[in-house]
Amino acid sequence: MSKLFDEIEDVYIEINGVKLHTVLIGSGKPLLLLHGFPDFWYGWKDIIMGLKDKYKLVVPDMRGYNLSDKPEGIENYTLDILIDDIKGLSEALNLGKFCLAGHDWGGPVAWGVAGKYPELLEKLIIINGPHPIIMRNLIAKDKDQRRASSYIFEFIKPDSANLLMENDFKVLKAIMDMNIETLKDLFGGLKTLENIFELQKREHELSEFDMEKYVEAWSQPGAIQAGLHYYRASVKDAFTTSWDGSISVPTLVMHGMNDIALTPKIVDGLEDYVKDLKIVKIENVTHWVMIDAPEKVNSSIKEFIGD
Repeated sequence: MSKLFDEIEDVYIEINGVKLHTVLIGSGKPLLLLHGFPDFWYGWKDIIMGLKDKYKLVVPDMRGYNLSDKPEGIENYTLDILIDDIKGLSEALNLGKFCLAGHDWGGPVAWGVAGKYPELLEKLIIINGPHPIIMRNLIAKDKDQRRASSYIFEFIKPDSANLLMENDFKVLKAIMDMNIETLKDLFGGLKTLENIFELQKREHELSEFDMEKYVEAWSQPGAIQAGLHYYRASVKDAFTTSWDGSISVPTLVMHGMNDIALTPKIVDGLEDYVKDLKIVKIENVTHWVMIDAPEKVNSSIKEFIGD
């Protein structure tokens, strides 16, 4: 994957009080890709290589991650601020109307952009990223999702960054590699989840080069703490915005059905909020859909966006 680094253009764009490191590659209709935790722009590598000949790809490190600025304070990571980062980025790059995709934490941000600024978007793509209101309701009422989300209470503890950085980022590596034995304690033993689906070994795995790049990103001063502030801010404000959850933008939702953090229930009820909705359920795939099934992701995006 080192070839990718020879093709990308790295830019730093100052908006909303921070500089966002952003990768640019390709030409055509603009498609902006938002990563989650503990990822960074590189998590889209296989999607970038599959789509760069068809679209102009804009792939930022979200605020707090890798080479982007990392302001101190939980108040700098609320959903409204993250949404406005993406609006500012699109305006700074003169994208006009663009397509937006989000995975994991990039999902709620992408949902929020579509809800708050629908005029900016042509189409919305969500990959294992919960609709904020559905997620809030599930955690409150559904025991399976509440159990699956129990790790959040570890993440919001004051010393959680140290836990994730110790032993050469052992827990973060386990999250990316889907090392179930290491993750059992973090995800409440997985007992409830194992009744929902049988965990299967992933077909694709990260290479040694990939993991070196992740360790490099995690090692940036303040990066882990800033990423955890996303969770702390979401718990503090409970996703409270002026938005009622409705989405008028045509939306594609892809969901890896073996996600141990986001149960398949997060796609239930989406039709109550999304006017024009297509759902693609991908069996035998973990939370890291872009690693496990990049060909399916790329073909689905191409079919959905078109030329």
